[in-house]
Amino acid sequence: MIQPKLIIASLALALVTFTALAQGETSNWYFGKGAGLIFRGDTVTAVVNSRLHTEEGSATISDKDGNLLFYTNGITVWNKHHRVMPNGNGLMGMKSSTQSALIIPKPASDSIFYIFTTDIQAQSNGLRYSVVNMNKDEGNGGITARNVFMIAPATEKLTAIRHSNNRDWWVIAHRWNSNAYIAYLVTDEGVSMQPVMTNVGTVHGGAHRKAIGYLVPSPDGTRLAAALWDSESNFEVLRFNRSTGEVSDPVLLKGYEEAYGVCFSPDGTKLYGTANGKGGGKAQVIQFNLQAGDEAAIAKSAVVVGTSGSPRIGALQLGPDGKIYVARQDNIHLGVINKPNALGKESGYVDTGLHLGGRKSDLGLPNFPQGIRSGAARSANVK
Repeated sequence: MIQPKLIIASLALALVTFTALAQGETSNWYFGKGAGLIFRGDTVTAVVNSRLHTEEGSATISDKDGNLLFYTNGITVWNKHHRVMPNGNGLMGMKSSTQSALIIPKPASDSIFYIFTTDIQAQSNGLRYSVVNMNKDEGNGGITARNVFMIAPATEKLTAIRHSNNRDWWVIAHRWNSNAYIAYLVTDEGVSMQPVMTNVGTVHGGAHRKAIGYLVPSPDGTRLAAALWDSESNFEVLRFNRSTGEVSDPVLLKGYEEAYGVCFSPDGTKLYGTANGKGGGKAQVIQFNLQAGDEAAIAKSAVVVGTSGSPRIGALQLGPDGKIYVARQDNIHLGVINKPNALGKESGYVDTGLHLGGRKSDLGLPNFPQGIRSGAARSANVK
């Protein structure tokens, strides 16, 4: 007779296994100078089959089983065979835009995807989207609409969060020379061209280079964090309403020269940022404890958890394995934060954490929306 405890343990193991397998949409990463990674469970393998070369932004998408569908640097789109898709050239992102591209599936469709793109440093191409139909080209996909205009000028920031109905999407960007976060609703009817606009936090404006820097959601979608790149730059943490698309309650973390990347820990209680010092040469990974208390307490909680041998480091991205990966400019390694839920240096940053098989990273890592894969995380307690 099978014991009840054994049945419960088996069911729990099956649930954990299913959850890991269900996170396949982010299994394939293509970025940098021909670099690539494949995640399978807790194993990550460097691959050298990428056709993509980019200074900063890229985006990839896989199916729920972890099979590559396509990837892009915001200009060219390659299919799973690493060939350019039909009509897959001439998108109006830029390879030197921080978040040059973002891919989301159309709600209630198993074959239509949107590629959102941003121009470099608040230039005139602004925020746009293109449409991929995976039924084209014998199931390899093709572009059926290209460069549909949304708004300009906008910064290089671009992310997406699942709507509270867990079906639709909010695509989120930031206006230039403004403190307005803009959230576009994407439903089974398409992309709404009337965004929810919230004026909150700092003005993103001035010299065009201030348009640089990442915008990322927390794993549960209730927070946003932004890096504002400049010689006197900062990080910004805010609340996000998944029902209304509104942004609120900014927390400003000042004084991090050339702030670039941001990433929440898997449990949402820590924020990591990269900063490089004025002109580079002082590359650091900083951790903030979002449970420390009020704005002043969070700012005071800052700890440098790692320094890099690279003059500049860039993107931070949470992997399917629960580790955070750090882009090192022009380097054959990624940095790795092995225990990102841990406080301070217990998080275990390793500068040469992952070898890229001879290919090189640059400043970017693939841009993924919140909610593209399964798995829940609790909200950070930001006062």
